[in-house]
Amino acid sequence: MQPLIFRKGLDLKAAVADELARAYHSTIVDRVKESDYRLESGRLTLLLAREFGFCYGVDRAVDYAYQARRRFPDRHVFLTGEIIHNPHVNERLRRAGIRFLSDPGERTDTLGPDDVVILPAFGVTVADMLLFQRLGCTLVDTTCGSVLNVWKNVARFAQDGFTSVIHGKVRHEETRATASQALKYPGGHYLVVLDQAEARVVCEYIRGRGDREAFMTLFAHTMSPGFNPERDLGRIGCANQTTMLMSESLEIEKMLRQAMTNRYGETALADHFRAFDTICSATQERQDAVVALLAETPLDLMVVVGGYNSSNTCNLARICAQRVPTFHIAASECLLSPDEIRHRPIGSPSTTGVEEVTTRGWLPPEGPLRVGLTAGASTPNNLVGEVISTVARYAGEGIPETEVRIPASG
Repeated sequence: MQPLIFRKGLDLKAAVADELARAYHSTIVDRVKESDYRLESGRLTLLLAREFGFCYGVDRAVDYAYQARRRFPDRHVFLTGEIIHNPHVNERLRRAGIRFLSDPGERTDTLGPDDVVILPAFGVTVADMLLFQRLGCTLVDTTCGSVLNVWKNVARFAQDGFTSVIHGKVRHEETRATASQALKYPGGHYLVVLDQAEARVVCEYIRGRGDREAFMTLFAHTMSPGFNPERDLGRIGCANQTTMLMSESLEIEKMLRQAMTNRYGETALADHFRAFDTICSATQERQDAVVALLAETPLDLMVVVGGYNSSNTCNLARICAQRVPTFHIAASECLLSPDEIRHRPIGSPSTTGVEEVTTRGWLPPEGPLRVGLTAGASTPNNLVGEVISTVARYAGEGIPETEVRIPASG
């Protein structure tokens, strides 16, 4: 008997709507959006990016998790790992009684037909999916549609004999799951490149100017088993982790296309190179929105809110830091005082264990103050509202706490 898999919710959306609103809604965010994404009070002008925070895929994943807990009140409900990269959201799910298989002491091999397993927005590897199905677990699949689109193309590459070159972070759950799709067909292969520097190494090898030993050492942990660059770089298809910096993914695609053209010629390119649009629209919209905000008006500083292991949030901070002093914070608690801020250094690895730094003098104490604000796709509105309220208070333009958000229950 095939295990039960829920991919379109559990028919309890209305039942959990109030609970989700209490947990994640913000009246102050609503107010700022209604005021043309602008808050003006005294010396403070705060400008909110026009696309920020929870995307559709993240909102859907969190919704399904709450529905699953409501649907199966007497059964063990597990998440394979973080449902999204936001500690605030994940901790609320833990408090709701959802257990994380990634937590110490939890074991996969003890699962069975009485257990419910929620698959996160990033998806899981093919091997993990087969394991949960073999164990007979009831599955709630929240995999984002944008991720599924990438998987479809990677599987097609493998089926047609093309190696997938994936722009992503090899330890990221999404990239691991995407890479596994390339192994669904005999002879399927993948290679994960982190950035343009690594892509250049691949391009040089394609052109016949690479060092095999150096290549194999550099990509030892980011290539499929049995990878042979002489054989497996002869036909390649481009893909990406959906939360990477869009401009960099497109540049890597352009670099690889040119290298294949140099090697095989323009007329034979279609036999050796493929690329599909696998940029997540929500990621692109949030990146475009901060670019537009930065171009709109001069800013004194930019605040980016989101988990430190959130790739899309880190990339938003990278974009902003090129134009204006930028602080990537996890939540309003990082705003220690009008003088001190605790934040993630721009460009440091996107992991939960990253070392925060404390900076003094982050908020100009006098004169007109223009602050830009955005949030990653896994950041709920209540956290954004708390940051807005704190910045306003520190600027001497406090907003009543009752206007910040609907109080969370529990």
